[in-house]
Amino acid sequence: MTADLANLASSLPHRFQRPELLELALTHRSVDGRHNNERLEFLGDSILNFVIGEALFQRFPDAREGQLSRQRANLVKGPTLTRVARQLALGPHLKLGPGELKSGGSRRDSILADAVEAIIGAVYLDAGMDKARSMVLSWYRQWLAKLSLDDVVKDNKTRLQEWLQARKLALPVYEIVAVSGQSHAQHFVVDCRVQELNRVARGEGQSRRQAEQIAAGEVLAALEGEDGDQ
Repeated sequence: MTADLANLASSLPHRFQRPELLELALTHRSVDGRHNNERLEFLGDSILNFVIGEALFQRFPDAREGQLSRQRANLVKGPTLTRVARQLALGPHLKLGPGELKSGGSRRDSILADAVEAIIGAVYLDAGMDKARSMVLSWYRQWLAKLSLDDVVKDNKTRLQEWLQARKLALPVYEIVAVSGQSHAQHFVVDCRVQELNRVARGEGQSRRQAEQIAAGEVLAALEGEDGDQ
């Protein structure tokens, strides 16, 4: 283990018996198409969802399934994982291929978030579920402590879907109209179309998901406005 990797390992609430697992968790697919962190990321994602789901289940005994699901989705999404990665200063420790290094991959949110999930998977393989759970909860303690069911807000896509389903209408269709910019700083333009109501709106954002949410919000605002006028 290099000195830099040892420094990172010492900052984690777990001491690796198999440090090669931590090294693999930090290895992006641009370095090696076969030996990289994607499998660990898959495992860590599953563990993260379970641990946060379990924590929410215990914290909110009267919450409905939908409320718990939305809270969990907010906690395990990319931006929260990226905050964990930045708190751990993961960027300089990532193993990236020449192209990713040149394009600033060590600062890219998606790569950082994936590495956090991979570390969770690595800890699970190294020491089991209890250690993985303990580490995840230590990272998430600050957010879990502040949670309230009153904070649960449905995202625009969910709200639009429920609005349409309540009226027995077909779900909206999202179409990417344009993608511009370099891979680490892309700009997406997406249309949200409700065919039966002849309604379409456009959203723009730094990710496909963000653009879809904005477009869905525009459609929903128009539809709710029409409802209010009737």
